[in-house]
Amino acid sequence: MEKKNILIAGVLAVGLILILQLFNLQILKDEYKINAENNAYKYVTRYPVRGLILDRNGNILVGNKNTYDIMVTPIEVRDFDTLDFCTIFNLNPLDVREKFKEYKRYRRRIGYQSLTFLKQVSGIQYSIFIEKAWKFPGFSAVSRTSRNYPFAAGANLFGYVTEVDADFIKKNPEYRSGDYVGASGLEKSYEDVLKGEKGYNILLRDVHNRIHSSFEDGAYDKDAVPGKDIVSTIDGYLQQYGEELMQNKVGSVVAIEPSTGEILALISSPGINIEQLATINKHYKEIVNDPYKPMFNRAVMSAYPPGSVFKLVNGLIGLQEGVITPETRYSCNMGYTYGNRKLGCHAHPSPTDLTQSIMMSCNAYYCHTFKAILENRKYPTIGDAFNNWREMVMSFGFGRKLGSDFPSELGGTLPTTSTYDKIHGKNRWRANTVISLSIGQGEIGATPLHLANLAATIANRGYYYIPHLVKDSPDTTISPRFKERNYTMVDTSHFHKVIQGMYQAVNSGPGAGGTARLARVDGLEICGKTGTAQNPHGKDNAVFICFAPRENPKIAIAAYIENAGFGGTWAAPIASLMVEKYLNGEISRKDLEKRMKETSLIQNVPVKRRR
Repeated sequence: MEKKNILIAGVLAVGLILILQLFNLQILKDEYKINAENNAYKYVTRYPVRGLILDRNGNILVGNKNTYDIMVTPIEVRDFDTLDFCTIFNLNPLDVREKFKEYKRYRRRIGYQSLTFLKQVSGIQYSIFIEKAWKFPGFSAVSRTSRNYPFAAGANLFGYVTEVDADFIKKNPEYRSGDYVGASGLEKSYEDVLKGEKGYNILLRDVHNRIHSSFEDGAYDKDAVPGKDIVSTIDGYLQQYGEELMQNKVGSVVAIEPSTGEILALISSPGINIEQLATINKHYKEIVNDPYKPMFNRAVMSAYPPGSVFKLVNGLIGLQEGVITPETRYSCNMGYTYGNRKLGCHAHPSPTDLTQSIMMSCNAYYCHTFKAILENRKYPTIGDAFNNWREMVMSFGFGRKLGSDFPSELGGTLPTTSTYDKIHGKNRWRANTVISLSIGQGEIGATPLHLANLAATIANRGYYYIPHLVKDSPDTTISPRFKERNYTMVDTSHFHKVIQGMYQAVNSGPGAGGTARLARVDGLEICGKTGTAQNPHGKDNAVFICFAPRENPKIAIAAYIENAGFGGTWAAPIASLMVEKYLNGEISRKDLEKRMKETSLIQNVPVKRRR
């Protein structure tokens, strides 16, 4: 009997809980009632203002402007003057009729939803429509914002915003049709910060399906929450200036503040026209069909051979391994001969020590150095020596992603012993077999971001901060990994030995053989290294890395220009002009600036054109 009473009491308790919950939902909780009677209500989305993107000095790089979308609720549409409607928006009446056939076909799925009929109509069109809105039942206008760009630069860096599609919504159910999302660049990387939060107004329909009033005087409306601003590390004026210098050239320039890892400028050329960015969907086909691939960000996605700037890494490893000293001298007779082959070099005084080899960019010096690294007797096999060399190279950031906050960053390439075992056979290759690695050729590839990071690492005498594009700000805290020092496996005491050669490359006197004299700026003490990377698709690529000033460096930079030939002719002047602009605020070498801006090298780059 006792068990029976317990069972009855339990059933009564559960029943009472259910009754109370139903009372709560149906009587006390109006929001559930609203959902239950959804057909009686119309939800009007209130879209948030997207957060701003500022430069390091507080200038607006990416802002917002008012725009308007024309919405339609198909179930509310009655006969209207199609011709008058089309005249307002310059539409083809046949296209409008086709849209309504589609709405009719999917009427059950659409129900009482409001759909975007036209996007980003002009202010004039919006004003005319509002005056005539009574003639077009079922149509309405929603205030939106679209992006604008006060600086005429940075399109590939900022990225673009686009409307979400069905595939995206499936993967990200928090988005709805008509929403916009960052699709590339900073807009994509910091979507969660920039996007804000949508709100809505709830309107009450009458028995005839007409909007009657705001439900409960707006008590259940929700305000949109604006997106948060981000402060980028970019210097807007430097970015703009760099893009001017890179007009009609194919390649990239990346500038970094060595003491923080903050990216000051990140240029990919040719890039997307900034004027097309806010309405990129209208220009998308034109952009993707451009044979020079303006959407492809060469700064972080092109794995180029680094060329002679990589000699600095091999020189530092040679010093660390003890196979060379600054006084070590090697002869160069127009190159390095091994067996019946020769890796050529340009004419210069010989023999050279470490400083002179950097200043004059001697290939033979680094072939001898690399051979000594791989044939170092402290390692049992050449494979062991190679693995150690590879590990030290990776400590400079090569052969892997650096981990920046920019989407689509690639890690470049760095061969392994397995690479050469497959090509030549296990234990059948030697230092001379892979000698091209000594001068940054062969199976090694690095992005311009890697090369700028190398310049920053040398400027810091042996460590770097992961390059990044956003600073700490009231609305955004950057990852702690961007504030950690990443040390190379080369002792800091060795770096001043290669820096002397970099200084001499730029600042040596006439006739001394410095390969980067066009980069010299009185008073700035620029330290640099030229590179001329072999290119199987035409003329050599021009490379230059540098930092300045020599002590307490403020900027490190890499310039990589495809099919431009010798690094000292084009890459060095462009990089040094950017250094001068950043440190001095003005340019003293006007003739050089004019030549860099006006010269076109893009015709040197072979492309496959679509037919």
